[in-house]
Amino acid sequence: MSDNLLLEARALDVQANGHFAHGYDGVVDSPCVNVCKMTPDRSHCEGCFRSIDEIRAWSKADAAARQIIWMAALQRAGIELPKVVA
Repeated sequence: MSDNLLLEARALDVQANGHFAHGYDGVVDSPCVNVCKMTPDRSHCEGCFRSIDEIRAWSKADAAARQIIWMAALQRAGIELPKVVA
């Protein structure tokens, strides 16, 4: 399974649990898929597609910031999730 498919499966699970819903203020699960290796250009992790700055910021980020980090990682990975109907 390619790394972006691992991330896509993780994102679908997180989405199914409501963590991407507008106004969600609980704990947003991490995009980490346990493939912790930076790309050769060091722009992002090959597994979760987060930048090193996003990885560093994650533990102190609130739900809204985590959602933004998720969306940036998904965009980098070329993954478009179905829209959530609230």
